[in-house]
Amino acid sequence: MSLDALRGFDMFWIVGADSLVEALHRMTPGPVTRFLGTELDHVDWKGFHFEDLIFPMFVFMAGVSIVFSLGRTIEQRGLGAALWRVVRRSALLYFLGVIYYGGFEHPFSGIRLMGVLQLIGLSYLIAGLTFCFLRSRPAAMAAVCGALLLGHWAAVSFVPFPDVRPTPGGDAIIAKETGFTNVTQLNFASTTYLHSSFLKGVSLPNYVDQKYLPGMKWDGTWDPEGLMTPITGGACCLLGVFAGLLLQGGKTAPRRKVLCLLACGAAAVALGWLWNFQLPVIKKIWSASFILVAAGYASMLLAVFYFVVDVLGWRRWCQPFVWIGMNPITIYLVANVIDEYTHVAERFAGGDIEAFFNTRVAQGLGNLIVALLGLALAFGFAHFLYRKKVFIRL
Repeated sequence: MSLDALRGFDMFWIVGADSLVEALHRMTPGPVTRFLGTELDHVDWKGFHFEDLIFPMFVFMAGVSIVFSLGRTIEQRGLGAALWRVVRRSALLYFLGVIYYGGFEHPFSGIRLMGVLQLIGLSYLIAGLTFCFLRSRPAAMAAVCGALLLGHWAAVSFVPFPDVRPTPGGDAIIAKETGFTNVTQLNFASTTYLHSSFLKGVSLPNYVDQKYLPGMKWDGTWDPEGLMTPITGGACCLLGVFAGLLLQGGKTAPRRKVLCLLACGAAAVALGWLWNFQLPVIKKIWSASFILVAAGYASMLLAVFYFVVDVLGWRRWCQPFVWIGMNPITIYLVANVIDEYTHVAERFAGGDIEAFFNTRVAQGLGNLIVALLGLALAFGFAHFLYRKKVFIRL
């Protein structure tokens, strides 16, 4: 139950909790709300905020789930059924991602081929196949995980690539203003080569997207979930597999599992920040150091939820998170279909109603009411599915 609760807690921030914090800051601006507002905004390039944890933590938890779901499938139906499940689920996630980003709405040039759901699907594919073939050899799985992280590090650090930034002139001015992310006229004829470059938009993963990724790219000429991100995304998912193996182990006492998750998480965070001196922590290229930091924090949060929910048995408080955690992809996709839950809430409490509370009662109160209503709609929909026992599995 702790895993479902943590997954729901993760989704809680996606479906509108950031709007709640923003509204609170408008009502009572201060250092606390200012700090929370900063943490709920992505780092522009190098560094790490809480908002940067949300996506990789979901990938990490997908790895934890692999141990229980695929392990049970292998025991009951055999390896072939498990492999088919991995391939089918990965393909469906990728297909849904393409649809989510305009697959039926735009021509091919306007479709985002690499995005959030696509990266989850590809990361799950790598970790799922590794688990199926090497589940009885944890050392071999660790070697695969290490190879993915070190291979990505070696590539971005030592492989030379052409400096395709615009040549001096008007395009260079645009490039300077946008950090080279929205420039369409790139100099692919450049004979200047770079390596170990971690400037915004000027790194090997950015170049690979600029040169080889067709369709729409989220940041203009490259994508933060680009062609090279499944390498470290797969490693992040595998780190979740190791956490799942620890939780599944029947010979380890529950409280010792908590300590192991906390210790391993802290070690990963420390190693990631030490690695940051050579390989910056950058979410937008999913650098190996970023993966260690994110997976480390995710491991520590999992330890807290496991201890409180499953060891101590305090479960009532997290039930709303469980509702969402049992149907995370559905809640996420519906948010896109309805253009976010807070936008639906504005149909009921926005406009003049929101303005009345903002101007006549307290500044920001109208925004707070809309944010709370948006969250209530998300939780209400999740509870409806949970009560009707509708769990949409891919």
